[in-house]
Parts: sequence; C-alpha cells; structure tokens
Amino acid sequence: MSPAEPIRILCVDDHPLVRKGIASILANEADMRLVAEAGGGKEAVELFRQHHPDVTLMDLRMPGVDGIEATRIIRQESPDAKIIALTSYDGDQDIYRALEAGVLGYLLKEMVHTEVLRAIRTVHAGKRLMPPEVAERLSEYFPQVVLTPREVEVLECVAQGLANKEIADRLGTASGTIKMHIQNILGKLGAADRTHAVTIALQRGILHLNS
Repeated sequence: MSPAEPIRILCVDDHPLVRKGIASILANEADMRLVAEAGGGKEAVELFRQHHPDVTLMDLRMPGVDGIEATRIIRQESPDAKIIALTSYDGDQDIYRALEAGVLGYLLKEMVHTEVLRAIRTVHAGKRLMPPEVAERLSEYFPQVVLTPREVEVLECVAQGLANKEIADRLGTASGTIKMHIQNILGKLGAADRTHAVTIALQRGILHLNS
C-alpha cells in the first residue's frame, strides 16, 4: 500500500450510536476511510469478505455471533486480518479470550474517543496494542488460572443460587462431585466461599450477568 492510500476500516458494533460516534471521529482523518459498518458478528464476517478492510474495530459483546467468534472466523479465513477489540469488559478472562481469538489490539470503550486513532495506526503498522490499563489487569492475575468448562458450568449454577444437590440434578452428576468441583473453584480463584467465588468470577470475566 502506498502512503497516499487511506487505511480502510470496518466498524462492528450492535449500537448504532457507537458506530456513528466512531464514524464521526474517522471522518476528520485524511489517512483513514470507513468502508463498512456491521451491527453483528455474522454481518461483520460477510462485510469483511466483501471489503477486506485493513483494520477492523470489533465489538466483543453482541447478540448471536459475538465479536470473539466473528474474530475467530475472520482470522481463520484471513490470518493477516488486523482486528482491534472494542469492549466494556476489562476482566482478565475476557482479554485472554480476545487475544486467543486473534485480536491485535484491545480497547476499552471509554478509551475510544481518545485512543481509537492511535490504536488504528498502531495495529495497521503491524504492532500490537495493549493499553496500560488492560496490561495491568492481566498482570494482576498472572500466571493465568483457568477453570475447566465443567467448573464454569458449576459456578454459573452457584451464581443462580442453586444448592449442590440442585446443581448435581441439573448437570446429571453426584452431589459429591459438585462439592469437589466447588472446592477446586474456590482454590483456583482464591475465594473464601461460594458468594466470593461468584464475585471474583464476575470481576474477571469468567461469568457475565447475562450468561
């Protein structure tokens, strides 16, 4: 690409006002051009295939196909795709999931107005972007401790207020097995009790309130 050609950008967010705000920021930049907007992950994949943008701004939290899944699909088809996650989630597990999916930058939505232009130029130049606030969040929980899928299922049931026997009935296992899972969860998260474990899981993005 010659220096005269603008950076072509795809903006993905399920909130039209967010897209409109980003579009107005980009409109003032001579070296950037918004080529398409998507309101969901499925549309994002289709528009990426159509436009092959230089940089994609990807909201992570969307109904249906979310930003993580859309990023995975795009990166599988186009390994060189440069994607920046836009999210209000700052839990370390959310960040890890986005990085594993293949994003090159991670931008919290409250930073968009001040940081989005720098983020686009940085990622377009082939560099990774991890704002200090996000890096600090990761460092708080390093090395990463990961709950198994079953442990996450158990914790989701705990968050719904279910007792061990109710969880065992729902998951088709024995109460003793659930008790063992909960002990493992408390140990991994450094939690004092079940309620504390749920609180930590929400803070870290292991669980979300809409799960």
